Amino acid sequence: MRVYGRIVPDPLYPHTRKWVVVETDNGHNDMVRLTNLIQVIRLNLGESPFYANWGIPAHHSIVSQIAPDYYMTLTQQHFAQYFLSLTIMKTEGFDEDGVPSPQYNINVITTYGAHLSLKVPY
Repeated sequence: MRVYGRIVPDPLYPHTRKWVVVETDNGHNDMVRLTNLIQVIRLNLGESPFYANWGIPAHHSIVSQIAPDYYMTLTQQHFAQYFLSLTIMKTEGFDEDGVPSPQYNINVITTYGAHLSLKVPY
């Protein structure tokens, strides 16, 4: 499997991003699936021409000031089958300008038993 993800190569320049390839490693697709999960969380609902029902309604959430917890639950349910355990919880965080913004903590136990925890800003 192969998926593409965006990273920040230099923390001194947080607005500079680079696309990287994530591929199957030793027969385990866990990092590919995790990268795909992060990309889906950052995707706007209806933005993908192939997967129009994937993503988060970001524009509507900003206008209504309601976090997209329902869509995060749907995303969690879709990706839970690929891991031993997958939990996504909303926490309050701050963006790079110091403005309060919701963040989601993702806790994963991979199929080979590794525990991963990361924050994804919304």
